[in-house]
Amino acid sequence: MQNTLRTSVRFLGQGLHSGKPVRMTIHPASADYGIWFKRTDILLGDRMVPARWDVVEQTALCTRIVNGAGVSVSTIEHVMAALAGTGVHNALIEIDGPEVPILDGSSAEFVRGILRAGLVKQHAPVRAIEILKPVTVTRGEASATLLPSAHMQIDFHIDFADRAIGVQDKSLVMSNGSFVRELCDSRTFCRQADVDAMHAQGLALGGTLENAVVVDGDKVLSPGGLRHKDEAVRHKMLDALGDLYLAGGPILGRYVGARAGHSLTNELLRQVFATPGAFRVVECNAETAAILPGAGVHWAEIPEVA
Repeated sequence: MQNTLRTSVRFLGQGLHSGKPVRMTIHPASADYGIWFKRTDILLGDRMVPARWDVVEQTALCTRIVNGAGVSVSTIEHVMAALAGTGVHNALIEIDGPEVPILDGSSAEFVRGILRAGLVKQHAPVRAIEILKPVTVTRGEASATLLPSAHMQIDFHIDFADRAIGVQDKSLVMSNGSFVRELCDSRTFCRQADVDAMHAQGLALGGTLENAVVVDGDKVLSPGGLRHKDEAVRHKMLDALGDLYLAGGPILGRYVGARAGHSLTNELLRQVFATPGAFRVVECNAETAAILPGAGVHWAEIPEVA
């Protein structure tokens, strides 16, 4: 059955790119509501923005959703990953600015808040998107693919010139709380040269060495170093889970990303939904629901390092 939060949970922080303070509250919502954002700082007009693949605006640095009135919410991928990874299907997210708080650069604080609030089962079945045939999108050396699979799996490959990151590969079945155990504490990362370039463009104004892993060649500049030796590829998998949750429900399929990012994953979803016979929506029975991301998650699985 579908889940929502037992009670509301609030987060305070700042936007990664704007650097401005932001307050965000995740509220319970009724069955079949889905995930919606509400801009509480906007007093007139349509301030509701659905967390859905077809309202994503193409950006390289984050995932931004925009409604028909031009109201947007950006950098939603980490909280979307937390909702997917803890099995929350319905929620209203109130936010008083255009950007989700970056917190520590991972999903760990969102996961803690959600699990602290607790979940309640609702009187409606979970509907999953089952992938029926392979769909691939490519852009230069980058590619993203969805393949048929009995469960959700993410495979990811990255290749960076900086030796502190280098080539990393990881594959993970997203069942039995694996997101919370393996991925949720992995932080966003970037190169020092990219930070300088973004600052020059008025971006990443809220970025610090405390909420991102910053590397320069073979050096990790962030205090305390890495939480995982392969933290970078784990974070890319975290991003992918969050971006895929914009499909409108959990996906039964295998995602394979090679140097992929937010915009390519969204392009993949658009291609899936535009391809006849590529998917079907299925009501999950108890056996299927038991292998979805978020099933059986509990507090003790959150990594202590986060």
